[in-house]
Amino acid sequence: MNNEFLKMNTNNQSTSHLLMIRPVNFGFNEETAGSNAFQNRHAPKEGVNGKAQQEFDRMVNTLCSNGVDVTVIDDTLQPYTPDSIFPNNWVSFHADGSVFLYPMQAENRRLERREDIIAKLEDNFSVKRVTDLSRFELEHKFLEGTGSMVLDRVNKIAYACLSPRTDPEVLALFCEQAGYKPISFDAVDEKGKAIYHTNVLMCIGSGFAVICMDSIPNPHERVVVKESLLAMHKEIIDISFEQMNQFAGNMLEVRNAAEETLIVMSKNAYNALLAGQKSALEKYGKLVYSDLNTIEINGGGSARCMMAEVHLPPGS
Repeated sequence: MNNEFLKMNTNNQSTSHLLMIRPVNFGFNEETAGSNAFQNRHAPKEGVNGKAQQEFDRMVNTLCSNGVDVTVIDDTLQPYTPDSIFPNNWVSFHADGSVFLYPMQAENRRLERREDIIAKLEDNFSVKRVTDLSRFELEHKFLEGTGSMVLDRVNKIAYACLSPRTDPEVLALFCEQAGYKPISFDAVDEKGKAIYHTNVLMCIGSGFAVICMDSIPNPHERVVVKESLLAMHKEIIDISFEQMNQFAGNMLEVRNAAEETLIVMSKNAYNALLAGQKSALEKYGKLVYSDLNTIEINGGGSARCMMAEVHLPPGS
Protein backbone atom coordinates (compact mmCIF):
# COMPACT_ATOMS: atom_id res chain seq x y z
CA MET A 1 0.00 0.00 0.00
CA ASN A 2 1.72 3.22 -1.08
CA ASN A 3 1.90 6.45 0.92
CA GLU A 4 -0.17 8.40 -1.59
CA PHE A 5 -3.04 5.94 -1.18
CA LEU A 6 -2.83 6.22 2.59
CA LYS A 7 -2.71 10.01 2.61
CA MET A 8 -5.61 10.31 0.19
CA ASN A 9 -7.86 8.01 2.20
CA THR A 10 -6.76 8.83 5.74
CA ASN A 11 -8.01 12.39 5.39
CA ASN A 12 -11.53 11.02 5.11
CA GLN A 13 -11.51 7.92 7.29
CA SER A 14 -9.76 9.43 10.30
CA THR A 15 -9.54 12.77 12.05
CA SER A 16 -7.06 14.54 14.29
CA HIS A 17 -9.83 15.92 16.52
CA LEU A 18 -11.31 13.82 19.34
CA LEU A 19 -13.90 14.38 22.05
CA MET A 20 -13.31 12.59 25.35
CA ILE A 21 -15.30 12.73 28.60
CA ARG A 22 -13.38 12.61 31.90
CA PRO A 23 -15.32 10.50 34.41
CA VAL A 24 -16.30 11.60 37.91
CA ASN A 25 -18.39 8.56 38.90
CA PHE A 26 -17.10 5.71 36.75
CA GLY A 27 -17.95 2.18 37.79
CA PHE A 28 -19.59 -1.13 36.96
CA ASN A 29 -22.98 -0.37 35.38
CA GLU A 30 -25.65 -2.87 36.41
CA GLU A 31 -28.00 -1.56 33.72
CA THR A 32 -25.65 -2.59 30.90
CA ALA A 33 -24.23 -5.80 32.32
CA GLY A 34 -27.00 -8.01 30.95
CA SER A 35 -25.96 -7.46 27.33
CA ASN A 36 -22.24 -6.67 27.81
CA ALA A 37 -20.27 -9.85 28.49
CA PHE A 38 -17.04 -7.84 28.54
CA GLN A 39 -17.92 -6.35 31.93
CA ASN A 40 -16.50 -8.28 34.88
CA ARG A 41 -18.90 -8.29 37.81
CA HIS A 42 -16.17 -9.63 40.08
CA ALA A 43 -13.60 -6.95 39.30
CA PRO A 44 -12.26 -5.02 42.33
CA LYS A 45 -14.56 -2.08 43.08
CA GLU A 46 -12.46 -0.10 45.56
CA GLY A 47 -11.08 3.14 44.16
CA VAL A 48 -12.40 2.37 40.68
CA ASN A 49 -13.22 5.95 39.70
CA GLY A 50 -9.83 7.25 40.76
CA LYS A 51 -8.04 4.51 38.85
CA ALA A 52 -10.22 5.17 35.80
CA GLN A 53 -9.38 8.88 35.98
CA GLN A 54 -5.67 8.06 36.07
CA GLU A 55 -6.03 5.77 33.06
CA PHE A 56 -8.09 8.40 31.25
CA ASP A 57 -5.53 11.15 31.92
CA ARG A 58 -2.64 8.96 30.76
CA MET A 59 -4.47 8.14 27.55
CA VAL A 60 -5.21 11.82 26.86
CA ASN A 61 -1.57 12.69 27.53
CA THR A 62 -0.45 9.91 25.18
CA LEU A 63 -2.72 11.20 22.41
CA CYS A 64 -1.70 14.83 22.91
CA SER A 65 2.01 13.96 23.02
CA ASN A 66 1.49 12.29 19.64
CA GLY A 67 0.01 15.47 18.18
CA VAL A 68 -3.72 14.68 18.39
CA ASP A 69 -6.17 17.46 19.28
CA VAL A 70 -8.33 16.28 22.19
CA THR A 71 -11.29 18.20 23.60
CA VAL A 72 -11.77 16.99 27.18
CA ILE A 73 -15.10 17.62 28.89
CA ASP A 74 -15.59 16.80 32.56
CA ASP A 75 -18.57 14.67 33.46
CA THR A 76 -20.90 15.93 36.19
CA LEU A 77 -21.71 14.20 39.48
CA GLN A 78 -25.40 14.54 38.74
CA PRO A 79 -27.07 12.87 37.00
CA TYR A 80 -25.40 9.50 37.68
CA THR A 81 -23.71 8.33 34.47
CA PRO A 82 -21.16 5.58 35.21
CA ASP A 83 -20.43 5.00 31.49
CA SER A 84 -19.98 8.64 30.43
CA ILE A 85 -16.36 7.81 29.56
CA PHE A 86 -17.73 6.18 26.36
CA PRO A 87 -19.23 9.15 24.43
CA ASN A 88 -19.07 7.52 21.00
CA ASN A 89 -22.26 5.63 21.84
CA TRP A 90 -24.56 8.65 22.12
CA VAL A 91 -23.15 11.00 19.48
CA SER A 92 -21.32 11.01 16.16
CA PHE A 93 -19.90 13.90 14.15
CA HIS A 94 -19.63 14.00 10.37
CA ALA A 95 -17.68 15.91 7.73
CA ASP A 96 -20.80 17.53 6.25
CA GLY A 97 -21.49 19.27 9.56
CA SER A 98 -24.13 16.82 10.74
CA VAL A 99 -24.41 15.48 14.28
CA PHE A 100 -26.40 12.37 15.18
CA LEU A 101 -27.77 11.59 18.64
CA TYR A 102 -28.58 7.96 19.32
CA PRO A 103 -31.11 5.87 21.27
CA MET A 104 -29.47 4.09 24.20
CA GLN A 105 -30.67 0.87 25.81
CA ALA A 106 -29.74 1.63 29.43
CA GLU A 107 -31.77 4.42 31.02
CA ASN A 108 -28.79 5.82 32.91
CA ARG A 109 -26.82 6.00 29.67
CA ARG A 110 -29.50 8.19 28.07
CA LEU A 111 -28.52 10.87 30.58
CA GLU A 112 -25.10 11.14 28.92
CA ARG A 113 -26.55 13.15 26.02
CA ARG A 114 -25.59 16.76 26.72
CA GLU A 115 -26.39 19.75 24.52
CA ASP A 116 -23.67 21.78 26.24
CA ILE A 117 -21.02 19.44 24.86
CA ILE A 118 -22.18 20.05 21.30
CA ALA A 119 -22.34 23.79 22.04
CA LYS A 120 -18.75 23.68 23.30
CA LEU A 121 -17.58 22.07 20.07
CA GLU A 122 -19.30 24.85 18.12
CA ASP A 123 -16.63 27.19 19.47
CA ASN A 124 -14.24 25.63 16.95
CA PHE A 125 -16.36 23.58 14.54
CA SER A 126 -19.37 24.10 12.31
CA VAL A 127 -22.53 22.18 13.24
CA LYS A 128 -25.06 22.43 10.42
CA ARG A 129 -27.73 20.01 11.60
CA VAL A 130 -28.49 17.76 14.55
CA THR A 131 -30.50 14.60 13.91
CA ASP A 132 -31.95 13.14 17.09
CA LEU A 133 -32.77 9.45 16.82
CA SER A 134 -33.32 9.04 20.56
CA ARG A 135 -37.10 9.00 20.06
CA PHE A 136 -36.75 5.30 19.24
CA GLU A 137 -36.17 4.68 22.94
CA LEU A 138 -39.96 4.97 23.31
CA GLU A 139 -40.25 1.92 21.03
CA HIS A 140 -37.41 0.06 22.80
CA LYS A 141 -35.30 0.21 19.64
CA PHE A 142 -31.67 1.20 19.97
CA LEU A 143 -28.60 2.15 17.94
CA GLU A 144 -25.62 3.06 20.08
CA GLY A 145 -23.59 5.19 17.73
CA THR A 146 -20.18 4.07 16.56
CA GLY A 147 -20.34 1.27 19.08
CA SER A 148 -23.24 -0.30 17.22
CA MET A 149 -21.78 0.68 13.86
CA VAL A 150 -18.24 0.60 12.51
CA LEU A 151 -18.18 3.20 9.77
CA ASP A 152 -16.17 3.06 6.59
CA ARG A 153 -16.39 6.81 6.15
CA VAL A 154 -14.62 6.84 2.77
CA ASN A 155 -16.90 4.31 1.10
CA LYS A 156 -20.02 5.13 3.17
CA ILE A 157 -20.56 1.64 4.55
CA ALA A 158 -21.91 0.98 8.06
CA TYR A 159 -21.00 -2.46 9.39
CA ALA A 160 -23.25 -3.52 12.25
CA CYS A 161 -23.77 -6.69 14.24
CA LEU A 162 -27.39 -6.87 15.33
CA SER A 163 -27.94 -7.15 19.08
CA PRO A 164 -30.27 -5.87 21.80
CA ARG A 165 -28.48 -2.55 21.35
CA THR A 166 -28.49 -2.44 17.54
CA ASP A 167 -31.90 -2.41 15.89
CA PRO A 168 -32.11 -2.90 12.10
CA GLU A 169 -34.86 -0.28 11.67
CA VAL A 170 -32.86 2.47 13.38
CA LEU A 171 -29.74 1.36 11.51
CA ALA A 172 -31.60 1.68 8.20
CA LEU A 173 -32.83 5.16 9.10
CA PHE A 174 -29.36 6.35 10.06
CA CYS A 175 -27.97 5.02 6.79
CA GLU A 176 -30.74 6.67 4.79
CA GLN A 177 -30.17 10.05 6.42
CA ALA A 178 -26.37 9.89 6.50
CA GLY A 179 -25.94 8.36 3.04
CA TYR A 180 -24.47 5.03 4.14
CA LYS A 181 -25.03 1.47 2.97
CA PRO A 182 -25.75 -0.92 5.86
CA ILE A 183 -24.08 -4.31 6.09
CA SER A 184 -25.62 -6.08 9.06
CA PHE A 185 -24.92 -9.52 10.47
CA ASP A 186 -25.18 -11.57 13.63
CA ALA A 187 -22.09 -11.95 15.81
CA VAL A 188 -21.50 -14.01 18.94
CA ASP A 189 -18.69 -14.65 21.39
CA GLU A 190 -17.13 -18.07 21.97
CA LYS A 191 -20.02 -18.95 24.31
CA GLY A 192 -22.64 -18.12 21.68
CA LYS A 193 -23.79 -14.88 23.35
CA ALA A 194 -24.63 -11.97 21.06
CA ILE A 195 -21.81 -9.42 20.96
CA TYR A 196 -23.21 -6.17 22.25
CA HIS A 197 -21.29 -3.72 20.04
CA THR A 198 -19.72 -4.09 16.61
CA ASN A 199 -16.67 -2.06 17.59
CA VAL A 200 -15.37 -4.76 19.93
CA LEU A 201 -15.07 -7.25 17.07
CA MET A 202 -13.88 -5.00 14.24
CA CYS A 203 -12.09 -1.78 13.33
CA ILE A 204 -11.91 -0.08 9.93
CA GLY A 205 -8.84 1.90 8.93
CA SER A 206 -7.87 3.61 5.70
CA GLY A 207 -6.20 0.53 4.30
CA PHE A 208 -6.95 -2.23 6.79
CA ALA A 209 -9.68 -3.96 8.75
CA VAL A 210 -9.15 -5.75 12.04
CA ILE A 211 -11.94 -8.27 12.57
CA CYS A 212 -12.77 -11.44 14.48
CA MET A 213 -14.20 -13.45 11.59
CA ASP A 214 -14.92 -16.41 13.88
CA SER A 215 -17.51 -14.29 15.69
CA ILE A 216 -19.77 -14.27 12.60
CA PRO A 217 -21.39 -17.74 12.72
CA ASN A 218 -23.41 -17.51 9.50
CA PRO A 219 -21.13 -18.51 6.58
CA HIS A 220 -23.02 -16.35 4.08
CA GLU A 221 -22.84 -13.26 6.30
CA ARG A 222 -19.14 -13.91 6.90
CA VAL A 223 -18.53 -14.00 3.14
CA VAL A 224 -20.53 -10.80 2.60
CA VAL A 225 -18.48 -8.93 5.19
CA LYS A 226 -15.18 -10.29 3.91
CA GLU A 227 -15.98 -9.56 0.26
CA SER A 228 -17.07 -6.03 1.11
CA LEU A 229 -13.83 -5.34 2.98
CA LEU A 230 -11.73 -6.75 0.13
CA ALA A 231 -13.72 -4.80 -2.47
CA MET A 232 -12.88 -1.63 -0.55
CA HIS A 233 -9.18 -2.57 -0.67
CA LYS A 234 -8.85 -3.34 3.04
CA GLU A 235 -6.14 -5.69 4.20
CA ILE A 236 -7.94 -8.03 6.60
CA ILE A 237 -6.19 -8.71 9.90
CA ASP A 238 -8.15 -11.55 11.47
CA ILE A 239 -8.11 -11.83 15.26
CA SER A 240 -9.16 -14.70 17.51
CA PHE A 241 -11.86 -14.78 20.17
CA GLU A 242 -9.14 -14.60 22.81
CA GLN A 243 -7.66 -11.49 21.20
CA MET A 244 -11.12 -9.93 20.84
CA ASN A 245 -11.69 -10.51 24.56
CA GLN A 246 -8.56 -8.43 25.19
CA PHE A 247 -10.13 -5.64 23.09
CA ALA A 248 -7.83 -6.15 20.10
CA GLY A 249 -10.81 -5.30 17.86
CA ASN A 250 -11.49 -2.06 19.75
CA MET A 251 -9.00 0.18 17.95
CA LEU A 252 -9.33 3.50 16.19
CA GLU A 253 -7.30 5.07 13.41
CA VAL A 254 -6.65 8.77 14.04
CA ARG A 255 -4.37 11.43 12.59
CA ASN A 256 -2.15 14.00 14.22
CA ALA A 257 -1.42 17.60 13.31
CA ALA A 258 1.42 16.48 11.03
CA GLU A 259 -1.00 14.24 9.07
CA GLU A 260 0.65 11.11 10.44
CA THR A 261 -1.54 8.08 11.03
CA LEU A 262 -1.88 6.57 14.49
CA ILE A 263 -3.67 3.35 15.42
CA VAL A 264 -4.87 3.73 19.00
CA MET A 265 -5.61 0.79 21.30
CA SER A 266 -5.23 -0.34 24.89
CA LYS A 267 -2.13 -1.97 26.34
CA ASN A 268 -4.05 -5.24 26.74
CA ALA A 269 -5.03 -5.12 23.06
CA TYR A 270 -1.45 -4.40 22.00
CA ASN A 271 -0.09 -7.25 24.10
CA ALA A 272 -2.68 -9.64 22.65
CA LEU A 273 -1.57 -9.04 19.06
CA LEU A 274 0.89 -11.41 17.43
CA ALA A 275 4.11 -10.07 15.95
CA GLY A 276 2.84 -10.57 12.41
CA GLN A 277 -0.37 -8.71 13.17
CA LYS A 278 1.56 -5.78 14.63
CA SER A 279 3.78 -5.71 11.55
CA ALA A 280 0.73 -5.68 9.30
CA LEU A 281 -0.81 -2.78 11.20
CA GLU A 282 2.44 -0.83 11.30
CA LYS A 283 2.30 -0.55 7.51
CA TYR A 284 -0.65 1.78 8.02
CA GLY A 285 0.34 3.80 11.06
CA LYS A 286 2.14 4.08 14.37
CA LEU A 287 0.72 1.81 17.06
CA VAL A 288 -0.18 3.87 20.13
CA TYR A 289 -1.44 2.23 23.30
CA SER A 290 -2.25 3.01 26.92
CA ASP A 291 -3.09 0.94 30.00
CA LEU A 292 -6.89 0.87 30.37
CA ASN A 293 -7.33 -2.26 32.46
CA THR A 294 -9.66 -0.77 35.10
CA ILE A 295 -11.86 0.82 32.46
CA GLU A 296 -11.98 -2.37 30.42
CA ILE A 297 -12.91 -4.84 33.15
CA ASN A 298 -15.49 -2.60 34.82
CA GLY A 299 -16.92 -0.76 31.83
CA GLY A 300 -16.67 -3.48 29.20
CA GLY A 301 -15.25 -1.00 26.70
CA SER A 302 -11.77 0.11 25.70
CA ALA A 303 -9.80 2.71 23.77
CA ARG A 304 -12.05 3.10 20.75
CA CYS A 305 -15.14 3.50 22.95
CA MET A 306 -13.50 6.41 24.78
CA MET A 307 -12.96 8.51 21.64
CA ALA A 308 -15.71 10.30 19.75
CA GLU A 309 -14.21 11.39 16.44
CA VAL A 310 -14.94 15.01 15.53
CA HIS A 311 -15.14 15.05 11.74
CA LEU A 312 -16.97 18.39 11.69
CA PRO A 313 -15.72 21.14 9.37
CA PRO A 314 -13.91 24.04 11.05
CA GLY A 315 -16.01 26.91 12.29
CA SER A 316 -16.12 30.23 10.50
